[in-house]
Amino acid sequence: MSQQFDAIIIGAGQSGPFLAAKMAEAGSKVALIEREHLGGTCVNDGCTPTKSLVASARAAHMARRAADFGVNAGNVTVDMKAVKARKDTIVGASVSSLTDWLGNLDNLTLFWGEAGFLSANEVSVNGKTLTAPKIFINSGGRPAVPDWPGLSEITYLDNTSMMDLDVVPDHLIIAGASYVGLEFAQMYARFGARVTVFSNGDRPIAREDDDISEAVREILEAEGIQFLFNTSGVKLSKSENGVEIVLKVAGKSQKLSGSHLLIATGRLPNTEALNLIAAGIATNRRGFIEVDDHLRTNVPGIWAMGDVNGRGAFTHTSYNDFEIVADNLLEDGNRDIGVRIPIYALFIDPPLGRIGMSETDVRKSGKPALMATMPMAKVARARERSETQGLLKVLVDAETKQVLGGAFLGIEGDEVIHGLLQLMAGKQPYTVMQHAVHIHPTVSELIPTLLGTLTPLE
Repeated sequence: MSQQFDAIIIGAGQSGPFLAAKMAEAGSKVALIEREHLGGTCVNDGCTPTKSLVASARAAHMARRAADFGVNAGNVTVDMKAVKARKDTIVGASVSSLTDWLGNLDNLTLFWGEAGFLSANEVSVNGKTLTAPKIFINSGGRPAVPDWPGLSEITYLDNTSMMDLDVVPDHLIIAGASYVGLEFAQMYARFGARVTVFSNGDRPIAREDDDISEAVREILEAEGIQFLFNTSGVKLSKSENGVEIVLKVAGKSQKLSGSHLLIATGRLPNTEALNLIAAGIATNRRGFIEVDDHLRTNVPGIWAMGDVNGRGAFTHTSYNDFEIVADNLLEDGNRDIGVRIPIYALFIDPPLGRIGMSETDVRKSGKPALMATMPMAKVARARERSETQGLLKVLVDAETKQVLGGAFLGIEGDEVIHGLLQLMAGKQPYTVMQHAVHIHPTVSELIPTLLGTLTPLE
């Protein structure tokens, strides 16, 4: 016999628990299904733990630089077991808080196990059949693993298993020069590891403009990280000390020997086990569930939120998916993701804050535009902190004077970028910010100066 609910939510990432709670508080009988852990990637092996590790890595880095500030810190060492313990404590507190909150909600039943569709309104979990007129999928994603010869014969790490590492690798080799790979590269270089990053692309974070990509490369190379680009023909084998990699770099054969290998070559949606075909749910060629701007799938009564829908691979977009669905279903709203302004960050140090269109995007669009750039060395706050790496860039529509996009690579770039977000969300011309008086000395105070140097994009 099936158990009847008003709503079934599959996955407890950054959309599912909050929607479950809101619907339960509104009086709906809700089933929340989770196969592994509450909080999803962000809390368990994504944002929370990695930024905790980044903080420890920065502390080590700044301690080594203490003499630059007239401070004697002595010999700096890193205790990775203590670093991991700190990270685990922070993660544990987040998971416990989420568990206590959900466990005390009326109308909410938590089921542990792998969910699979039986039909468009039936879901199976651990031999039980649950039915509901509304079903929400928040099953998240997982690391993509390349089909390289020898990979199955060696021990390798991904962003999840890296969370269990409590030693400093002698030589950490990272496959992938995008956001995850670069954050781990700098982190472990600062912990004391030798780090080599290889990629089949021709530069790091290839989706960014060339000048941003090059500046990021310079920042990381200055900390001793080695890059190998235009790689191909990767073959792996065990070695006495860890792993041996044979690959071609720009067509020439090269061999790498490392103690640890981290695979950071992208992510895939968790859809295989869901038996989506039983419900008739459509996916794209990469396996992401197709949704409209209201997060509805092609099957009435079924929604998909978060990483699994391919409409944003970030915690903040997943949480916004929850807000949109909740407002539309419970508050008679009409919100959609079509008006969502793309904004994200690369959390190396200094961080990169990115919003809207890149210079490359604007050039491809053919829009008449203005652009301004400024080195971080011109920012007083950066000079005062002896952290002058990076640059600021902003692009503006030449006709409407509204901001099209920006890239802030430098200290507090991940925070300062939100100033452009407010302008863009309010559809205000850049002159609103240009004419406002900002606090000195901050990074934000240079944005009006930056805007004052806008020139036509040629």
